[in-house]
Amino acid sequence: MKTSYFLPLFMLFSLGIAQAADKPILTVYTYDSFVSEWGSGPKLEAAFEQTCHCDLKFIAVEDGVSILNRLKIEGDQAKADLILGIDDGLMEEARATQLIAEHGQALDKLSTSLKWVDKDFLPYDYGYFAFIYDSSKITKPVSSLKELLESDAKVIYQDPRTSTPGQGLMLWMKAVYGDQAASAWQQLAKHTVTVTKGWWEAYSMFLEGGADYVLSYNTSPAYHVLSDKKEQYKAAAFSEGHVAQVELAAVLKSSQQPELAKQFLSFLISPEAQSIIPVTNWMLPVIDGIELPPIFSQLIQPQRIGFTPAEVAEKRAEWVREWRSAAAK
Repeated sequence: MKTSYFLPLFMLFSLGIAQAADKPILTVYTYDSFVSEWGSGPKLEAAFEQTCHCDLKFIAVEDGVSILNRLKIEGDQAKADLILGIDDGLMEEARATQLIAEHGQALDKLSTSLKWVDKDFLPYDYGYFAFIYDSSKITKPVSSLKELLESDAKVIYQDPRTSTPGQGLMLWMKAVYGDQAASAWQQLAKHTVTVTKGWWEAYSMFLEGGADYVLSYNTSPAYHVLSDKKEQYKAAAFSEGHVAQVELAAVLKSSQQPELAKQFLSFLISPEAQSIIPVTNWMLPVIDGIELPPIFSQLIQPQRIGFTPAEVAEKRAEWVREWRSAAAK
């Protein structure tokens, strides 16, 4: 009796192990806040695994620039099937590695406001860089980049060499100040508290009271309202305009699971995923018809300024050198 009872259980247990081992693994390089317990990663993973019959595995680094740097080092030996979290400012530099495959997605699913036509990189969210402040402490916020630089307000921002927000500020400074950007950086350096490697470190310091303003996104106040039930955090609207960030995903040519990778991209721009991302990654959806909480309609709606991806690719190294030289003085 015991033998006949336990044998089926043993066989079922063994079958379960075998089935788990047979699941293909889809590996994604992304950034650390995306896979945090409150980020998009865990919920997207759970939803995608229900239909893909696979094991979705995220490997996180500090930020989007760090993803690109890792890709350059590893080349076609990269352990990932996809990258998720570089932005349109890094797109051409990533393409130049010749490691990116075509995404194979129908772009007519995307909002026409994005005017997206690229065959290699697929957007999954977007937003505008903005300086966040605590309105319970600052009753009259700065209303321009020029006013911020000329103030004595304590500022925290991110390193443009390792962080996409940091790179966004670099583009913002160039768009507003042009050839005078070096002087502008020097002016900002006089009241910069610190420059962090990534977004999360900077934002955490700000929330602990380490600065008056921190570089983040126009969507950051939505996080505080919905997650913290706090309404005092606001984005300062700048009269010169704001630089936008479109976050992108792409399949690597070296992927061991190219069809599964494309399936994940299709999922990323589905209504299910696009409903998850705004309230977990705190950015805006890339498809129309997504119902958002009311706070999103109260966010600042900036005028977009900046550069094309090709212009950024051509000038990025030069602008980083300019920042390093000026900000250190």
